[in-house]
Amino acid sequence: MKIAIPVDDKSMETSVCQSFGRTPYYLIYDTESQVSIFLDNSAVASQGGAGIKAAQTIVDNQVHALITPRCGENAAKVLMAADIMLYKTINTSIKDNIAALNNGKLSLLEDIHPGFHGHGG
Repeated sequence: MKIAIPVDDKSMETSVCQSFGRTPYYLIYDTESQVSIFLDNSAVASQGGAGIKAAQTIVDNQVHALITPRCGENAAKVLMAADIMLYKTINTSIKDNIAALNNGKLSLLEDIHPGFHGHGG
């Protein structure tokens, strides 16, 4: 299964980013092959709609699940329409969150917040 996690840097040792739409990078991790790639988030500098653009990047990479601390409602709609599962992080460790997902210990993300709609960052 391919999962995505917003991260602060291009390293498995970095922290999970608190922002989905404005994260600098996404980790795309395949739980079967254990291959990880890092994508630049082209939406990070957007004036508005960063979450929607970021969500489309996740969809375009055929991801099955997103692990994130929080997600805006517009991004969540795009992700859910593509049947991508949304999971809440347990802490800021990439490895802990992947292990928790593999062990069925992550909760579904229920804290979907209203977007910032044109308010910048």
